[in-house]
Amino acid sequence: QLVESGGGLVQAGGSLRLSCDASGRTVDTRLAGWFRQAPGHDREFVAAIMWYHGRTTYADSVKGRFTISRDRDKKTLYLEMNSLQPEDTALYYCAANSQYYGSEDAESDYNSWGQGIQVTVSS
Repeated sequence: QLVESGGGLVQAGGSLRLSCDASGRTVDTRLAGWFRQAPGHDREFVAAIMWYHGRTTYADSVKGRFTISRDRDKKTLYLEMNSLQPEDTALYYCAANSQYYGSEDAESDYNSWGQGIQVTVSS
């Protein structure tokens, strides 16, 4: 239901834009977000967006560098990543939920996940 694209290898200081195609979802989307998991680490929250009114939330580690957005007509979620650093290297996942329970930064806030896409930042 969620298909990520746009990952790859980039040098430190560079930019990438991830996309997540949600057009295959058969239910409404109220909350969408991005998480990432680096080798040897737990999956962590990156950013979230309320699908209809666009309110966004960011992890402190990416605030000011990453921008989450969505195109409601295309049913696509985006993550624009600028000033990338080697510590941003991870498998990035998009996630969604048709319900919103007041929280958006925990894995349990989402019930639909993409397969993940690799982002590698070289120093």
